[in-house]
Amino acid sequence: MNDFLTFLLLSLFVVMSPGIDTAIITKRTISDGRQAGFIIALGITSGCLVHTFAAALGLSAILMQSAFAFEMIKYIGAIYLIYLGLSSFIKRKDKQKAMVQPEPKKSAFKQGLLSNVLNPKVAVFFITFLPQFVSTDTNTTLQLILMGTTYTLLSIAWFIVYVLFINILREWLMSPKVQGILDKATGIVLIGFGLKLAMDKHN
Repeated sequence: MNDFLTFLLLSLFVVMSPGIDTAIITKRTISDGRQAGFIIALGITSGCLVHTFAAALGLSAILMQSAFAFEMIKYIGAIYLIYLGLSSFIKRKDKQKAMVQPEPKKSAFKQGLLSNVLNPKVAVFFITFLPQFVSTDTNTTLQLILMGTTYTLLSIAWFIVYVLFINILREWLMSPKVQGILDKATGIVLIGFGLKLAMDKHN
């Protein structure tokens, strides 16, 4: 494998860059606490493993060559992200009760998993980024799986640190004024990502 250290450094920068995953984890940690933040992070990183094996087995290549398949997954993912964003603006009467009784763990995991798996941009990343560090001298599939797994481990490690940081500030972040601002900001980010995803053209 060519320059694995370079791969690690670049992957770390990508993982730490704010994006859809960061927005979703932030929102869930603030609303439901540290445990929910860990669970949704686990769902997101599980999605990375799905894309890893898809890329390794050639499924991502098929996806990118099929305009219809790409468009279908793209719009499903975009709709889901927009839905998550719009939900931040919905004022529920039982909001305080929901804070005491957070959503089931399974829901947090599914939210993270779906937001990642249904985002074709993640598939594009894995199929374009990982092959740059593959050596043709050895098993290509094994190398892709190794790099994808490494990327996933880096992601979960960073998300754990990030959730702990957000949780420390949770009491301040839970104040009605701050929470309202963050909910709207997060909602706008998710809607923006969803709209961008929907408008991007397949190449």
